[in-house]
Amino acid sequence: MQKFNKIKLFFTLILLICFSLNLNAQSQLADTVTANQMQYKQFYDSLKYKASKKRFTQILYDLLISPPHPFVDKKSQALNYYGKFKGKLISTIDIKRLDVFGPTFKDTTRTASNWMERSANKIHTKSNLSTIQRLLLFKVGDFVDPENIYENERIIRSLPYIKDVQFILQQDTVYPGLVKVTVLTQDRFSFGVTGAVRGHSSAAFEVYDQNIFGVGHEISLRFIGHVSEKPYLGIETFYKIKNINGKFIDITTGYLNTYRSEGFVLRVNKPFITPSIKWGFGSHAIRMFRTYQLVEDDPIKTEYPLDLSFISFWGGRSINLSPERAIPTNLVISAGFNNKYYYDRPTPEPGESQYFSNSTFFLAGITISQRQFLQDQLVYSYGITEDIPHGFKNEIVYGFDKNEFGNRHYIHLFLSNGNLLKGRGGYLYLAGSVGGYFTKSGYQQGQIQGNINFISKQINAGRKRFRLFTRANYTLGLKRFDIENLTLNVNNHIRGFRSRTVFGKQRLSLNLEYVLFMRQELYNFNIAFFGFSDIGIIGRSDKIIFTQNYYSGIGLGIRLHNENLVFKTFQMRLAFYPFHPSDMGFVGFIIDEQSKRRFYNFEPTAPLPIRFE
Repeated sequence: MQKFNKIKLFFTLILLICFSLNLNAQSQLADTVTANQMQYKQFYDSLKYKASKKRFTQILYDLLISPPHPFVDKKSQALNYYGKFKGKLISTIDIKRLDVFGPTFKDTTRTASNWMERSANKIHTKSNLSTIQRLLLFKVGDFVDPENIYENERIIRSLPYIKDVQFILQQDTVYPGLVKVTVLTQDRFSFGVTGAVRGHSSAAFEVYDQNIFGVGHEISLRFIGHVSEKPYLGIETFYKIKNINGKFIDITTGYLNTYRSEGFVLRVNKPFITPSIKWGFGSHAIRMFRTYQLVEDDPIKTEYPLDLSFISFWGGRSINLSPERAIPTNLVISAGFNNKYYYDRPTPEPGESQYFSNSTFFLAGITISQRQFLQDQLVYSYGITEDIPHGFKNEIVYGFDKNEFGNRHYIHLFLSNGNLLKGRGGYLYLAGSVGGYFTKSGYQQGQIQGNINFISKQINAGRKRFRLFTRANYTLGLKRFDIENLTLNVNNHIRGFRSRTVFGKQRLSLNLEYVLFMRQELYNFNIAFFGFSDIGIIGRSDKIIFTQNYYSGIGLGIRLHNENLVFKTFQMRLAFYPFHPSDMGFVGFIIDEQSKRRFYNFEPTAPLPIRFE
């Protein structure tokens, strides 16, 4: 009889897999508990109790059963909380800063648990009060605006040196029309180091501080060495001043002198960081005495050192098309120009002279966008609050390229949309674009591109949590120059893929990644295991993509990250490449750092040509 009960319990666990997943697809508010939910809870509690009696069935329960996990609409909860004080006058604003290690928003009295954390708290300089004050979208004497406060939380939380922020509102006990606001913030430890080794010939080491002296400025110093190219030891240094005078204007200056490049960089940027900002602008100036790329992340690298200057400026005006609605739809009209001048360059190839050409590019754009943010956890971060954008951004850009080798016109259309699926079943982002240059003899440098990103909802598997990430990209180049090629190397089209022989004018890639977030920590580092499967098809533009060359990669790995630190995510990955080119091996193992991925946030930006990469 006991054996029969074990078998019965085993098959019950198996049959409940689909039923469990179906329950996960339902989304309901956390504070709404129906009679059916109570029955489900009692059923799972009973099943968990029975499974816990035997080690084997306990393991099966942890692996297979996902108890009901109702969706919690944190935005609605926050707006309901702030809404209770809507229209009341803000009488005082008190800013409280927590130590990096120890306290949490749930328990602000906690202290660091070991000498390392206590020492780090003493070394770290907390964000000073005036820095946080300049980040606030409201001041004493303003009326409480729930949407404005919710948006302000997102802006502060997006800063690299801030782990989290919380606004606490309290009604004055003497004057009910007044509200006291407490801003609770917690920094990340702002100092970090990183490094990389490239083959046997070059290496880099970088130290940086993303909140120097607690004023929100960023500084970095990177040493780059090469065994045979001069200078054998070079330097790249950048300094960024953020949010000047509380106007969200950022200025970045940089100096580079390595075997790869030598020159100066200056950037000024005032983005449309919120839908309420009316004016946005930016400028970018580069003077490179020696470089192999037009800009730092240009996909085109030359063997001939370039000597050039590059200057750009743009400005835009945002108009609220729906002032009566809580979620505004913005129309942004923008214009700008890019001026590029070469002092030394490769000899222009016949028919491709316009790639390395002196030109002044005038651009104008019309953008319609709508954006709002919902909160979740365990997407691209590890346990902290993440702001997930949903909305759309559609733009059309026209340009006139006043080029020394012949004037050209440019136009592109870009459409994008990102939203939670029905029933909170996941997040889906879609984007597509088409554009190119036009001359008297026809079009050139055209392209068609489409992107699909899907992120599943957080699924509980016993005490574990996981998500599925899916990405697809298709890019087609039309009459591109010979020097312009797509590869599978960049943007993780196939993770760890590095080949100089695989390139083309047309590419299709599909990426699947399964991430398992662990509740256990390793010396305060969050742990996530992942498995992935990537496939890429690449080749000529005049043939059907499915008749081109196929490549793939499959593998697994582990990621470690501490949200209290500004360090990148530490990653170990083992991959296999069944259809690998001749200049790659079948097996690849890598230990490196991974920058945190970010959502496309539908923010209007400068009018620029679409990149072919």
